[in-house]
Amino acid sequence: MASGKLAAFMKPSLNWLLVFIPISVYLEHFHSHAHLWIFFSACVAIIPLAGLLGEATEHIAERTGEGIGGLLNATFGNAAELIIAIVALRAGYVDVVKASLTGSIIGNILLVLGAAFLAGGFYHKIQQFNPIAARTQAAMLVLASIGLIIPALFHFLRPPHVSLNEAAISLAIAALLIIVYALSLVFSLGTHKELFRGSVESPSEEVVHPSQPWSWQGALLVLGVATFFIAWMSEILVGSVEQAAEATGMSSVFVGIIVVAIVGNAAEHSTAVLVAMKNRMELSFGIAIGSSTQVALFVAPFLVFLSYLIAPQPMDLVFTRGEVLAVILSTFMMAFAAGDGRSNWFMGAQLLAVYLIFAVGFYFTPG
Repeated sequence: MASGKLAAFMKPSLNWLLVFIPISVYLEHFHSHAHLWIFFSACVAIIPLAGLLGEATEHIAERTGEGIGGLLNATFGNAAELIIAIVALRAGYVDVVKASLTGSIIGNILLVLGAAFLAGGFYHKIQQFNPIAARTQAAMLVLASIGLIIPALFHFLRPPHVSLNEAAISLAIAALLIIVYALSLVFSLGTHKELFRGSVESPSEEVVHPSQPWSWQGALLVLGVATFFIAWMSEILVGSVEQAAEATGMSSVFVGIIVVAIVGNAAEHSTAVLVAMKNRMELSFGIAIGSSTQVALFVAPFLVFLSYLIAPQPMDLVFTRGEVLAVILSTFMMAFAAGDGRSNWFMGAQLLAVYLIFAVGFYFTPG
């Protein structure tokens, strides 16, 4: 039985990338000036660790029921990125943290959902998912966009002679966003959970379940070990991010919005695409948009409060005009594309095109 588990573990998969953990440690200690290689190696090492984190959470969710399991999936789906953000925040890279939050929101909306629509559309001409859930998630993201607009609006439009307490504004809005996120959980998991059940059932669709559920102890052990190594690799990644950005000509904004965001959500990205190919669009849509909602309404506000405890300087919700605009446009693009609960491959190509347009713009943005 042990040999069978080992054989399954060693099949072609993200697990092969775990070799980059010792490579990253070796480079960090014996070639500390090779910042570009250290950054690349740490990025790759985090990808399979995020995958193991998600897999362990799936097995725990099998034993906790639908509601709690869904919350666990959303929470631990963002765990890798949250750890990276905490490490960067403690190191004083507030701009990189803000950029990574923006990148996670627009990445899940445009890159993940777009790739899922595209891949699923190749196998199924028209795919359907719950339009009520789609509209509710879109409304939540619009609300989060408003929460990002207001601090930036007052910051950039105030007269030069007027001083604002931007820290107080950010703290108040962060508290409101967290309250709304908590209310959304009560709404979707409690009082109106029937509205979020799958609207499309297919008796022939393949259901993805773990072949052999892990024990509680095994899943929690993997969860703890993966979290430890993600934190370690995040320390290495953050320590080399500035020099690696300079070596490649990338701005810190581009690194945060594109590179760090993709690395932190890599396992989540692959899961959403794979289940879309199996025509499980309810799950795929929930992974992509549920993650964006949690980042916008919980992770970002949580980091604002946490920054007062661990960061050299507090973080606020004053994002750059480009970041705010990207979140707003991504949200409305998603609401327009997914509002009717139907998708196809061309819709996915359109979402991906918007993401690439943003990537090009941020690549040439100095900072």
